[in-house]
Amino acid sequence: MEALECIKTRRSIRSYTDEPVSHEMVEKIVEAASLSPSWKNTQIARYIVVEDKALKDKIASECTHTYAGNADIINSAPMLVIVSYVKNRSGYERDGSFSTSKGSGWEMFDAGIATQTFCLAAHELGLGTVIMGLFDDTIAEAIELPEVQDISCIIALGHPAVSPDAPKRKTVSDLLTFK
Repeated sequence: MEALECIKTRRSIRSYTDEPVSHEMVEKIVEAASLSPSWKNTQIARYIVVEDKALKDKIASECTHTYAGNADIINSAPMLVIVSYVKNRSGYERDGSFSTSKGSGWEMFDAGIATQTFCLAAHELGLGTVIMGLFDDTIAEAIELPEVQDISCIIALGHPAVSPDAPKRKTVSDLLTFK
């Protein structure tokens, strides 16, 4: 699949088949995501794959109070990918000061670039994803996240059970300004 075709046809998938996703496929996706650009090549994105049903159930029932609708998506997906990032590296100088007025916001920017690359690579392999940003802080404890990391988002990953139409998009003239 060509890059623009991949971008144009990727959709957020919220319903999945029961077909498992192989570890080899996830490794290919993470390998592609590892090529994402990052601040001073810090490569802070990390991926924690949750396929254990008991842990997925715990996340769905105990870590989605912020937005209960995510529980249904989590229960549908054969696999969750928790995207985290190593704190205090992206956007910082070696002395710990910020390199940019964005402060620690650059960490989420780098994690976002890696997340989008992850989702496009999954689509290329015929898998569906949806990026979920609403979850409870208790998820870090549930997955035993190292203290040097923070969670950026959750990605549901699996074989799509649906093929949604493209949502309406703004026109280029709505989005683009030349000066």
